[in-house]
Amino acid sequence: MVVNNKVDTLTYDVEAAQARVSAGAAAAAKTPPPPPHQHVAELHKVSAPERRSTARALGQRLAEIFFPDDPLHQFKNQSFARKLVLALQYFFPIFDWGSHYSLKLLRSDAIAGLTIASLAIPQGISYAKLANLPPIIGLYSSFVPPLIYALLGSSRDLAVGPVSIASLVMGSMLREAVAPEQQPILYLQLAFTATFFAGLFQASLGFLRLGFIVDFLSKATLTGFMGGAAIIVSLQQLKGLLGIVHFTTHMGFVDVMSSVVKRHGEWEWQTIVMGLGFLAILLGTRQISARNPRLFWVSAAAPLTSVIASTVISYFCRGHAISIIGDLPRGVNPPSMNMLAFSGSYLALSIKTGIMTGILSLTEGIAVGRTFASLNNYQVDGNKEMMAIGVMNMAGSCASCYVTTGSFSRSAVNYSAGCRTAVSNIVMAAAVLVTLLFLMPLFHYTPNVILSAIIITAVAGLIDFRGAAKLWKVDKLDFLACLAAFFGVLFVSVQVGLAVAVGISLFKILLQVTRPNTVVKGVVPGTQSYRSMAQYREAMRVPPFLVVGVESAIYFANSTYLVERIMRYLREEEERAAKANLCSVRCVVLDMSAVSAIDTSGLDALAELKRVLDKRNIELVLANPVGSVTERMYNSVVGEMFGSERIFFSVAEAIAAAPYKTVQP
Repeated sequence: MVVNNKVDTLTYDVEAAQARVSAGAAAAAKTPPPPPHQHVAELHKVSAPERRSTARALGQRLAEIFFPDDPLHQFKNQSFARKLVLALQYFFPIFDWGSHYSLKLLRSDAIAGLTIASLAIPQGISYAKLANLPPIIGLYSSFVPPLIYALLGSSRDLAVGPVSIASLVMGSMLREAVAPEQQPILYLQLAFTATFFAGLFQASLGFLRLGFIVDFLSKATLTGFMGGAAIIVSLQQLKGLLGIVHFTTHMGFVDVMSSVVKRHGEWEWQTIVMGLGFLAILLGTRQISARNPRLFWVSAAAPLTSVIASTVISYFCRGHAISIIGDLPRGVNPPSMNMLAFSGSYLALSIKTGIMTGILSLTEGIAVGRTFASLNNYQVDGNKEMMAIGVMNMAGSCASCYVTTGSFSRSAVNYSAGCRTAVSNIVMAAAVLVTLLFLMPLFHYTPNVILSAIIITAVAGLIDFRGAAKLWKVDKLDFLACLAAFFGVLFVSVQVGLAVAVGISLFKILLQVTRPNTVVKGVVPGTQSYRSMAQYREAMRVPPFLVVGVESAIYFANSTYLVERIMRYLREEEERAAKANLCSVRCVVLDMSAVSAIDTSGLDALAELKRVLDKRNIELVLANPVGSVTERMYNSVVGEMFGSERIFFSVAEAIAAAPYKTVQP
């Protein structure tokens, strides 16, 4: 009863307060705003920033482009010896956190490392199969790269290894030129060479501080691309899930489904029963862990447990048409530097495949690292991560590894298992090493169908229905970009889908640059603030002024459009004034507070706009330009045409300084 009374009292107070606010807003709406010139006590001069030499201005601009995080600030006011230590810690983060490592941290990292190893071993074998590589290559790629990342990486939670999307892209691109069944050695050479170029591309982006290039893959296009790729990956696994021997080598949805139907005579019921049974178990364990995060180990251990169980079943049911992996070589990674091919007719294919897989793996790795860094309240240096992942892949290509990066599924398990540092990657690599040295014969009877089930389970989480629905709700153009990437992958090819994704991202950027947002502004009653009349319905026009806000930089690509759009606003405003029997526009106020930059074409457009308006006896004034824009205007003909008397501190001051009498609408 007491609680109910308090709730009723609180509800009453809130309703009363809302009523008072509504009454005040209504009164303000009925009361016309006083003339702006009564609010302004004095006019402020718009000053240009301090003059800088060309070299200094260029240096500051380049520093903002390539070094926005100011990575050298920690070296300031330090002794030479201290600078050497800081440099060592910067390039090799293990020397930073390793100096205060403890047995307590080792216990947490050991548990996490063993946990992700149970997931990495079956996934490594499965993803290598997805890339049309021998299964052992997947284990090799789960051994050397994690060790290198532990030395160079800045993320504490990232678990490194092969990933599904990069494996799919590499397999599909290389298979178009070389059949792995007919030319396995050549295919392996191309895979290692493409991995080297992927690492070179990634490391170059990090070293040259060009990480922003990766950002051209927007979240919307990645959502569509990942969803389409996940479906294609799952459909490709129908070969193993149904026991089909002669399967299409194409990746398109129509080709795959046509092959499944045409080869129905090759379906094996034993394989289907085993595959569907373990697929149900794997998907069920994912749901258990998703609903109860404390049971993360259930889904983490499920793949390895399924491999062991299916291997035992396959051993006792040998001879019953269940396809198995067969013999896997025992031992550590053999060197593969002699297999890197930097010449020949397939060099262009290797470079193209390397760049494609490099972009995708880099995008996934950095996104995963930043996600878990935000959960643990620490920073991940994107450029350092690019160099770490790049060096990792370059070294891996020389040690029989293919493209690797940070895996979201393994990193999520690593985080949930309580990892504290990158030592968990070292523990995982040690577990893989033990497997390579002593346990390889145990995988002889592992059925291929369980690998297909593991891949389907892993990629199922890449289909983000909620993310697509959110895109539709928030931004229809982003949703269309998502659909285009999705159907491009699904019905054409993975490469076309990726090209469509990048193309749509670039088109959206060009659209926003060439067609920037502009608004007509009005004064908010009771204030001196001018806001968009489309956003603030209470905002009121101030005849004979037309206030236009430009919400973008003014460049050669949009300067003509902006002039045309402002003239259209002027025409519409004059037509509205004529219908309402109001005075016509005498002055156009251009609010430049959101104009972050302007080039020579933009300056010429302003000058041309002023000449056009002068012929119509309409004044053009500028309000609140930012420092860099003001500097360029004063150094050009615009400064001479407008002068300081037509460039104002704010819109309110521009209207207050005008000789025209403000008319209330």
